[in-house]
Amino acid sequence: MDFEGEVIRTPKRELEGGGMNSKMKGAGNQSSKDMIFRADRIDLKSLDAQLEKHLSRVWSRNTNETKRPREEWEIDLAKLDLRYIVAHGAYGTVYRGTYDTQDVAVKVLDWGEDGVATAAETAALRASFRQEVAVWHKLDHPNVTKFVGASMGTSNLKIPSKNSSTDNQETHPSRACCVIVEFLPGGTLKQYLIKNRRKKLAYKVVVQLALDLSRGLSYLHSKKIVHRDVKTENMLLDGSRNLKIADFGVARVEAMNPSDMTGETGTLGYMAPEVLDGKPYNRTCDVYSFGICLWEIYCCDMPYPDLSFADVSSAVVRQNLRPEMPRCCPSAMANIMRKCWDANPNKRPEMDEVVKMLEALDTSKGGGMIPDDQASGCFCFAPSRGP
Repeated sequence: MDFEGEVIRTPKRELEGGGMNSKMKGAGNQSSKDMIFRADRIDLKSLDAQLEKHLSRVWSRNTNETKRPREEWEIDLAKLDLRYIVAHGAYGTVYRGTYDTQDVAVKVLDWGEDGVATAAETAALRASFRQEVAVWHKLDHPNVTKFVGASMGTSNLKIPSKNSSTDNQETHPSRACCVIVEFLPGGTLKQYLIKNRRKKLAYKVVVQLALDLSRGLSYLHSKKIVHRDVKTENMLLDGSRNLKIADFGVARVEAMNPSDMTGETGTLGYMAPEVLDGKPYNRTCDVYSFGICLWEIYCCDMPYPDLSFADVSSAVVRQNLRPEMPRCCPSAMANIMRKCWDANPNKRPEMDEVVKMLEALDTSKGGGMIPDDQASGCFCFAPSRGP
């Protein structure tokens, strides 16, 4: 077929690459907008080669993105099997399940249905989640819950239906995340203390639990990590009553400048005065919270049971309010509590010092909290409260 005399009009964007222009003759001095070319003068072979190179680059880029290496903490959701709900929280749900045959607890953070949270809110929550994972996956201590893995998405996660009579699977928003940790059958320390509310704990058990908690916190502080929400609800027990610290949702690496760590982070009743007052704080806020937990472990009771949140916050900061010390509490144990919850953060001991003080306690003579119905001569508390 004779193409002599035929012309084609080429879009401007095809001329901007330079490579095509060099193969086209007769362009003259015309502007690229109005330039006309003869089809028989176009080097189609060269155009094919350029197109092949371009496609090769695109395919290579896509392949590299597809083969993006996983983060070291990222898990394969296909190996995760959720069995049932353990607890609901403010930011998600905790399930019991198995991961690659291992018993695990899975915290799924859904942050509400798609479209509810703004893009900025979602980004902040996901960043917070990454922070939790970044803290947790590097930790290795017998008194810190073992991290198994996490996922920044749940698109392949099968969620058990709330209605056990159906086989339907519920789904979380695609932006939901999950974190997987070892499952501890003993439940929370808070639940254990409530269970022993009336009969109390033997002194040896009190010291053992306190040592587990103090050793775990000492390890975290040695890694420059401040937990910021130390409370009995965030401590888990295994089948042998060994305590492990859990829930790093608000943990963070300690700031070099304490003024960089401000804000009311934690749980009222366990929060240090400087945290409640919005002042700068450091790892000693965990020491204060430990002191409250130690009192709670010894007494199997809740501090400030008759005060409102607002009253507690004001009194702790302005009136130096602390839990009432039982008269039957050994002086060495009471001394540790008082040192830990000192109003001055600089006077509180480091957690490794607390470990040494607890190790020095003599548990051979008893000294545990005396139940109300056996408190002959020791009126530690008013009439029984709680369950």
